[in-house]
Amino acid sequence: MSTINLHRFPVEPEIIRLPPLAVANRIANPNSFKIDLRITPPDETLLAGADLNNLLAAEIIPWRRFGQRLVYVTGKLEFDIPRKPEGIRYVSFVSADPQFIQQYLTKHLTIAALDKARNFCPEKYSCRNFQINWLKPTFLVGVLFITITLAIFPTIWFAGLLIWVMFANLATTLLRFSALLSWRKDNALPDWLPEKATTNSETNQAPKVTILVPLFNEEAILPRLISRLENLEYPRELLEIKLLLEEVDTLTAKALSSLSIPEFMDCITVPKDWLQTKPKAMNYALPYCTGDIIGIYDAEDRPDPDQIRKVVNQFHAAPANVACVQGYLDFYNSRSNWLSRCFTIEYATWFRVILKGIQNLGLPIPLGGTTVFFRRSILDEIGGWDAHNVTEDADLGMRLARFGYRCEMVNTTTWEEANNLPLAWIRQRSRWLKGFAMTWATHMRNPAELYRDLGWSGFISFQVILLGGLGAFLAVPVFWALWMAHFSVSVIPFDIVPPALWWIFALVMISGQLVMLTAIFRALMHKHLKHLIPYVLALPFYWPLGMLASYKAVAELFFAPFYWDKTFHGLNDEDQP
Repeated sequence: MSTINLHRFPVEPEIIRLPPLAVANRIANPNSFKIDLRITPPDETLLAGADLNNLLAAEIIPWRRFGQRLVYVTGKLEFDIPRKPEGIRYVSFVSADPQFIQQYLTKHLTIAALDKARNFCPEKYSCRNFQINWLKPTFLVGVLFITITLAIFPTIWFAGLLIWVMFANLATTLLRFSALLSWRKDNALPDWLPEKATTNSETNQAPKVTILVPLFNEEAILPRLISRLENLEYPRELLEIKLLLEEVDTLTAKALSSLSIPEFMDCITVPKDWLQTKPKAMNYALPYCTGDIIGIYDAEDRPDPDQIRKVVNQFHAAPANVACVQGYLDFYNSRSNWLSRCFTIEYATWFRVILKGIQNLGLPIPLGGTTVFFRRSILDEIGGWDAHNVTEDADLGMRLARFGYRCEMVNTTTWEEANNLPLAWIRQRSRWLKGFAMTWATHMRNPAELYRDLGWSGFISFQVILLGGLGAFLAVPVFWALWMAHFSVSVIPFDIVPPALWWIFALVMISGQLVMLTAIFRALMHKHLKHLIPYVLALPFYWPLGMLASYKAVAELFFAPFYWDKTFHGLNDEDQP
């Protein structure tokens, strides 16, 4: 690259407004002239493959091509001559207002950044091409088919439902039982970081950690969030926290502007876009992150102060194929009402027993959406998050497994705000169930390839994990019908099922309940959870909410697959767990 100085070429005082052909006729003139980019903008096809950041730093844009001549527009008087693209023999330069050059490139950088954020996940692993145009008619045809065949062949339908419920429950029971058998107590890892490390010299081997905190309409809880994040015990020069704001969220932006945030925190505003999801915001922010480890918190989170240290220790002790560590999630408002207590029981069982057991079995882990930490290099390798998936966390856990990586649980807890209102709970759970179904459908587009990636045990557990919960909730009416039959309320044709099948069905159902209760009581043995043991009796009134959420999820899967049902935070004051 050589340098050219435009002082040698007098710039015409007027801003020309000539059509491209007239400009071409003047290019041979050794004198440079000034153009107005608002009237004669660059040919956007010339930007294909260009590094827009480098162009912005150099304040130069490829403007027009005339045969073998390429004309650049620049806002500087002295600049480096770009390398000639293939097929170009001559290069010429015109000048423009630097402000317009910056505006033009910034606009295209934003467009490119949003496009990358939406499509960073490889297409074969993304649900973005979910064919929603045929989902509605498929749903309507399916409902019509079920209605007609149910009216004509009710006994066959009932027998099929019974067998489906039995096998689905058996599969879930076996997974829970295997997780229970493989469960073992967490062992404390040695802390290889100095206890009070505060300088680079003391932590020269420690990784830098970036925390992403996606926000949307979180003005109510923002002050508490900042305070909680300030309590994290990790050297400040090795910690950066990115608060992700949506451009359309003026309330949170206004609330944030009134707060004083520490130097290790800053804000990234995600430009307005037709797709507005948490994973897209995180993909957008990823190029601004400088950490070796990327973590995620939600707005209502209260992580243990030593959490980052434990995460770093876990990565330090783990083999290189451990791409991610997941912390435990719990609730700080678990005592607020019966719903929050039941929610806490479910969360404790899932995170402290089932996921821990799944890890020990070497099976794919459906990650949580918060308190999850990744090696940055691996996150880039697999394409970040699927911006269109409403449970991007579970999808990412499965995708990591397909790439040959493992996830581990880390013995640290983040305290969240439990949804303790039935409608809010149903909305949140329906999003999770819909996302699990979309993740299943996305990865099952090529079952043979999925089987090769995960192996037989991973493939089977994939089916059970992603469809088990949805199937169980959808089958709640069948369970109700069976219980009603035991009390002589006949709503189902018992006479069509052989007695032996009834006994097998009863054995499977009872075994499933015993295994589930064992997992629940195993989870509630933790000191801070023992007060919830009496509320296990309330769970039969809790599961029907999941049934409502499951039917909402199925409807949205066909009519609004990418709709993100927002969970609102800051509605409850903190209390002791």
